[in-house]
Amino acid sequence: MVSFSPQKRVIPVFVLAMLNISIMASLRNLPLVSELGYTTLFFFALVAIFFLIPSALVSAELATGWPKSGGIYIWVREAFGDRWGFFAVWMQWIHNVTWYPAIISFIATTIAYVIDPELIKNKFFVFAIILVIFWGMTLVNYLGIKTSGLISTFGVILGTLVPGIFVILLGITWVSNGKPLQIHFSPSALLPDFSDLGSYVFLTGLFLAFAGLEVSAGYAGEVKDPRKNYPRAIILASVITFVLFLLGSLAVAYVIPAKEISLVSGLMEAFHILLNRFHLGILFPVVGILLVLGALAEVNAWIIGPIKAMYTTSHHGNLPPLFQKLNQNGVPTNLLLFQAIIVTFIAFLFLLMPTLSTSYWMLTAVSIQIYLIMYIFMFIASIRLRYSKPHVPRPYRIPHPHKGIWIIAIFGLLASIFAFCIGFVPPQQLKVGNLFVYEGILILILLINIALPLIIYHFRKPSWIKRK
Repeated sequence: MVSFSPQKRVIPVFVLAMLNISIMASLRNLPLVSELGYTTLFFFALVAIFFLIPSALVSAELATGWPKSGGIYIWVREAFGDRWGFFAVWMQWIHNVTWYPAIISFIATTIAYVIDPELIKNKFFVFAIILVIFWGMTLVNYLGIKTSGLISTFGVILGTLVPGIFVILLGITWVSNGKPLQIHFSPSALLPDFSDLGSYVFLTGLFLAFAGLEVSAGYAGEVKDPRKNYPRAIILASVITFVLFLLGSLAVAYVIPAKEISLVSGLMEAFHILLNRFHLGILFPVVGILLVLGALAEVNAWIIGPIKAMYTTSHHGNLPPLFQKLNQNGVPTNLLLFQAIIVTFIAFLFLLMPTLSTSYWMLTAVSIQIYLIMYIFMFIASIRLRYSKPHVPRPYRIPHPHKGIWIIAIFGLLASIFAFCIGFVPPQQLKVGNLFVYEGILILILLINIALPLIIYHFRKPSWIKRK
């Protein structure tokens, strides 16, 4: 029988709430969302009802019913067995490999805007910054979960909440002072052109923006009173993130024409316009520094959470001994190192694609498609566990014995499948080059990442089981 060592509970509810916000509330998504204009209101409501609320409620029920570290691995394993639990946590982990270069490219262009805007067009500068920052954050996470959590908490307050509220206030002031708007309200502007998939393909960006609530379940073993504090933290994080994205994306859309919004540097462009018009240009470098802190906090929050969930699978023999090594701080160092190596190779895409925005979008599309596969498993698992494990105590339970979980999970499942499919449609606003090459790269990456965990599981050996 496998024995698990007791864990010290070092994360209080406030830090858990900040970790949830740092995981979801990334201001770098505002330019992506602002591409939608006033249809943002329609899509926000749609994603909130069909994805954000279902994922929050299902995550809360599963995390309080199975509060051990491991998160999605434990939940899907309990529902469908070890093979599919490993597959699901692999999807959660590997989607970050494509996502990390995307968010760090935002950090790179933010730094460039502060020191020399011409560097934004320099692919080699962006590539170098991606490598330096990711390897640096990897080393920071060698220090352990408590240090990592404090860094994320500090970063999300200064680098996400403060500039997020600031850009919203600037946007409100812009509108109230009668400044020219790049989007104009009308009832018809609220609805997208449903006959043209390319006109609202950026909807998938909203799913990535609101994804990640289940990741903090990977910290369950270190959370104080997880059965009570976990639901509170994710509900608070969901509300703050929703408001921040909705109002912040409109502020960007008001000042920059949709066709001119850069997915990588659009937020800094919006701040540049707003601050100069209000004679606050002196604050521009400060805002840039804060945005960098917020993005670093988000990267930091994601680096260790999925890795800890992946490490949990070693207790059941799903990882080779090479990836089971822990340092004195309880951190799986070889897994972190392996992750950094893969991210390094993925970052070369920024040197190969026509534009930075194209690279950013392709990495975003691949990331959300891989991630949504995991969500599909999570929603199906939540239904199955209501029937197969009905007597497991769940301090938070979606109302009604069966009808409630079916409605909530089906909403999330259908939304995930839709967003997965729409991810194959290239945006009209971006130069993607040869369509067959674009689609081929997406499909190839998906097939590789679907096959790899199944191959690893097939060739696992009894000697891989980690014992106390």
